[in-house]
Amino acid sequence: MATQIPKELETQAESGQAVERRTVVQGIGAAVAATALPKFGVMTRSTALAAESGPVKIGFIEDYSGNLSVYGLQKLHAAQLAIKEINEGKTLKGGPVGAGGLGAEANFAGKPPTIGIQGTGLPVVNDGGPKDHKDVVFAEDEDVLIDSGDKGILGREVQLIAPDGQSNNALWQQLARRLIQQDKVDVLVAGFASAEREAIRPIVDRAKQLYFYTNQYEGGVADANTFCTGPVCEQQVIPGVSYMVEKFGPRGYTIAADYNFGQLTAAWTRAFAPLVGGEIIGEEFIPLSVSEFSTVIARIQQAKPDWVMTLLVGQNQHNYYPQAAAAGLRLPMVSTVNMAQGYEHRRFKPPSLAGMHNAIQYQMEVPTNRNRAFVKRWMAMFPNDQYIGEMAQNTYFTIHLYAKAVRLAGTTDQQQVKKALESGWTIEAPEGAVFLEPGTHHCAHYIRLAVCDENHNVSFPRSWPMIQAWWLQRLGVNLIRHPEYKQYVPDEDPYFAMFLKNKSKKT
Repeated sequence: MATQIPKELETQAESGQAVERRTVVQGIGAAVAATALPKFGVMTRSTALAAESGPVKIGFIEDYSGNLSVYGLQKLHAAQLAIKEINEGKTLKGGPVGAGGLGAEANFAGKPPTIGIQGTGLPVVNDGGPKDHKDVVFAEDEDVLIDSGDKGILGREVQLIAPDGQSNNALWQQLARRLIQQDKVDVLVAGFASAEREAIRPIVDRAKQLYFYTNQYEGGVADANTFCTGPVCEQQVIPGVSYMVEKFGPRGYTIAADYNFGQLTAAWTRAFAPLVGGEIIGEEFIPLSVSEFSTVIARIQQAKPDWVMTLLVGQNQHNYYPQAAAAGLRLPMVSTVNMAQGYEHRRFKPPSLAGMHNAIQYQMEVPTNRNRAFVKRWMAMFPNDQYIGEMAQNTYFTIHLYAKAVRLAGTTDQQQVKKALESGWTIEAPEGAVFLEPGTHHCAHYIRLAVCDENHNVSFPRSWPMIQAWWLQRLGVNLIRHPEYKQYVPDEDPYFAMFLKNKSKKT
């Protein structure tokens, strides 16, 4: 099947000098960076350009039609904005800071809510504790988009090749093969649903293709070719469930999309709730094709939980919210996806999303100057867009991160770029500082609790200034020393296994 490349997806710009202006890191961060960065082969600009010419090709697959198009179009626009800025000679602040670089460019939570390395003791933290300044090299800047000194990447125009996955996993596989084998893309950025990611990851691994997955997801992917830049369960489920048990009571009820994201996130919720005095009294897994929820709503009403965990995905399942409101179901809700991704609070009339809580890494309402500047740049390019969700912001900073890594490597050679990415990076994204942890290929994020009121206004009553994606680290994953190509699930973790054996009854 021929890949369609709309003309408007190809960004044009003049080439320029291949010199990036990087933020100067001082003190502890500089010492870490100096000792922890890997050694790269020396490549001058002339030798790089002699070996590599033509555009830098970014392969990009998302769903611009079908059930998941509500997300795909946002991500497409994010890629277009980032590539426009790169081709114009712009970059986000940040750079390689070494394996110990967490907190080198930002405050972080003094007491992040994590599980101890030995599986004992769980500090339940209301707001992440006071900000810890001892490892902060300099404060976050409000103006994070700066000149790179390099129009394009290494003086080469960046081109987006972006076919439509059409919410069809079989088509995703065809398109991945096409982009890798025929278009020979330098990097692949692709995937909303975890099912889409898992459909193409074997193809990625056979080709040793550099691949970014930019979505929030259930966690556990340990793949030497894959870099996951969105938040995972330990950064969202743990803060969210802790808050719900504390604020509303112990009894939760989970309704989730019936595929690996929903099933595994529900498993995290089921395993974690007892650790903070909660319990999941019911679970339901809903096929993506379902759009009518009267029987589900009736069962929730009969069970009388204190709150509901909603892990619903796609335009069909989003219909739960107006239907639940119409049926008088007004229970507090918590999620890791809803509102921040599908902007249901904008798409449905109040009070459909009233009482929704989400421990988010980003959504459009984040009240910082750097985010306001980002939204302004976005809306200047796409004035008709309704919303900017977290997976769109992830796509935006991820493409800027890729450009930085190529400049450090001095080449688009994918193995060299992977080594550069494993340097330990901090990038100043619209959400705040993001740290790419080299051993697991996951990111530490600034997490905020977003709450939707009766009028669909969003507030952020609590925040965790930096939470690591610590679970794979606790399992001993180190992709630099021991490359792997799998996804771990909670029941492979001995600490979680005892809780997962006690599965709550399913209605």
